Amino acid sequence: MAEAIELLAKGIARTAAPAEQPAPPPPATPAEKKEEAKKDVWDVTVGLGLIFITGNASTVTFNGLVTAERKTEDWIYAVRATGVYGESRPPEVEGAPETSQVVALNAAIQLRGDRRFNEKISGYLLAGAETDHVKSVEARGIGEAGIGLIWWDLKRKDGGDSFLRTDLAFRYARETRFQYYPTRTDLPDVSLGGPRFGATFRYSINQDVALLEEISVLPSLIEGSRLLVGNQTQLSVKLTKALAVTTTFLLQYDSSPAEGKVPTDTSLAVSATVTF
Repeated sequence: MAEAIELLAKGIARTAAPAEQPAPPPPATPAEKKEEAKKDVWDVTVGLGLIFITGNASTVTFNGLVTAERKTEDWIYAVRATGVYGESRPPEVEGAPETSQVVALNAAIQLRGDRRFNEKISGYLLAGAETDHVKSVEARGIGEAGIGLIWWDLKRKDGGDSFLRTDLAFRYARETRFQYYPTRTDLPDVSLGGPRFGATFRYSINQDVALLEEISVLPSLIEGSRLLVGNQTQLSVKLTKALAVTTTFLLQYDSSPAEGKVPTDTSLAVSATVTF
């Protein structure tokens, strides 16, 4: 009987023992919490820059930028719009008639949608429109389809990150040309199309300082040989959680610009940006 009672007590003890629980997952880092909060929400940035000079000479230059991005489990949506206007009056003798000239008048908008196949590879469609009156581009409509490859997307514990994506696509664009300055003259329209290679690299030194590098190369294979290259380098320094000062250097090269125009344009702009 004593042996039976001992066996019964051991059986009850085994039944009453709690099941072993798996170890809890490690707590999320601040960067992971921020990334999780941004999922399925539009991340919007607005930037404005202005130079205004009056007196013996006058100059006004205004540039604006709006970007928006939304990430879901299967899709990435991106919108980008830019615009620049500049007007200048050279030094003149007091009492002489004033003369001014437009030195910058351009705008662009792009819409992009990426369908994620997995964490690294996505297929995308892009549509856009551009205009640049100083370069005699009245309008340029753009359509593009391609594949994007994310080589790495790393988040660090100090709030910094590192990101590299490359694009391989085919782009077609129809460019209507009109000479606005110095005299208004209609110019022949042109088309361009061919493979486009693009790369976007972002590196945050910490949560307040970030470097962005973008490059695009398009060799056109229709209506004669033509090469378009665009490069943008951007340094952003946060002053507060939402406000930052951004310095942008932009280079654009067109091997076959409109008649009378030079092939290379560069610009350096400093602006204030606000992130929502």
